[in-house]
Amino acid sequence: MSSYIALDIGDKRIGVSICDSSAPFPAPLTTLHASSGVGAELMDILSKQKVSAIIIGYPRNQAGEATDQTARVEKIVGLLNLPGHIPIYWQDESLTSVKAEAELSKRGKPFSKGDIDSLAATYILDDFIKSHPNFTPA
Repeated sequence: MSSYIALDIGDKRIGVSICDSSAPFPAPLTTLHASSGVGAELMDILSKQKVSAIIIGYPRNQAGEATDQTARVEKIVGLLNLPGHIPIYWQDESLTSVKAEAELSKRGKPFSKGDIDSLAATYILDDFIKSHPNFTPA
């Protein structure tokens, strides 16, 4: 059995969500904080969770065009040195953080920016699954 993860790459954190290939219902997994060890932390997750695909939130503006943040995310992905044997897919992440913050606010319980990031990653993964109903990693 394998898992898919999604990454919501922000300025200070990377929200991570996960789903199992046999039951693709994404859930928040964790939030990684920008540090010199973030790559190793991510590699540990990839290994422990037997990840077979990585979906990365792709920021664009409202017109669908790349922005400075798009270039920043692409650069960070390059710096993470993700293993070549795990396919990477890009998924539009329009308004996922806004949606996540609104959802957490509705619940009426305290939450952190990290909670927003991991829930945003969950929305990215859910959007990917819905737009690729027969998805099987290469």
